[in-house]
Amino acid sequence: MAVKVGVLALQGAFAEHADYLRRCGARPIEVRLPEQLDEVDGLIIPGGESTTIGKLLRRFGFEQPLREFKKPIWGTCAGMILLSKEIRGGLPDQLALDRIDLRVTRNAFGRQVDSFTTPLELSNLEEPIPAVFIRAPLAEPLSDRVEVLAEVDGQVAAARQDKIWVSSFHPELSGDLRLHRAFVESCKP
Repeated sequence: MAVKVGVLALQGAFAEHADYLRRCGARPIEVRLPEQLDEVDGLIIPGGESTTIGKLLRRFGFEQPLREFKKPIWGTCAGMILLSKEIRGGLPDQLALDRIDLRVTRNAFGRQVDSFTTPLELSNLEEPIPAVFIRAPLAEPLSDRVEVLAEVDGQVAAARQDKIWVSSFHPELSGDLRLHRAFVESCKP
């Protein structure tokens, strides 16, 4: 039976993640209501606009269920911002779910026109991944509980803490399935 991986489908690149999950042999579930979290073995919070996604999470009652979700979660770009402990460059009431001990700086590379793709070495992969950075955040660890998987300019571009994974780039736009495969593996009961 295929692993069921939820993709938060309120805003952002959820369709691209669902496609990659399908290609990895998982069964993607587009999550639009908090009660759907009970149906999945893990969850991806995709890139998009972190302020908008945060407002939608509050509006639809996701905030507490995501704080208490015990299965693996992977936040990419905006998802990384939302899962962090602290946010620099956000609104005063911007949602930070405090699931990983990171201080995240929004738009660390600048605006949309400053987007780029670069090979990025991750400690959990043998070969570099093509990392797509679009208005990407970067972070600094706030505790030694954070396992840094990749850095750019001395700051965290990918990390994990317990069952929480984050990446500041968009692996769902890279053409490389390795990170999705690894996440699917981590979701197996």
